[in-house]
Amino acid sequence: MTLEELRDQIDVLDRQLVELLSERARAAQMIGHLKAATSLPVYEPEREKVIYANVRAANKGPLPDIELTHIYERIIDVMRALQRNELASEKNALAIAQGHGTGAEARETGNKQ
Repeated sequence: MTLEELRDQIDVLDRQLVELLSERARAAQMIGHLKAATSLPVYEPEREKVIYANVRAANKGPLPDIELTHIYERIIDVMRALQRNELASEKNALAIAQGHGTGAEARETGNKQ
């Protein structure tokens, strides 16, 4: 294959990775909603260990396990942040719906709490 053909192949793979990461992010958001509803913590180290073990078991190379684990550490960090943002948004919406607000809207309207 030529350099251009290989780059085209990488571009296709990158688009597939983006779709898969987006799909994973949607699943993480749904998990965040379930965690909020059941008061489970966002950070679950035992679950992360299972994910790393699954990734290493599926790895057929050429990436070394440690490098693949590093990639997944970052993916999980981003997904965890997404879940935290979802939880914060839900708590904020709940507080507003209950009339408690967050103080931010009081500042925006010029009202003092």
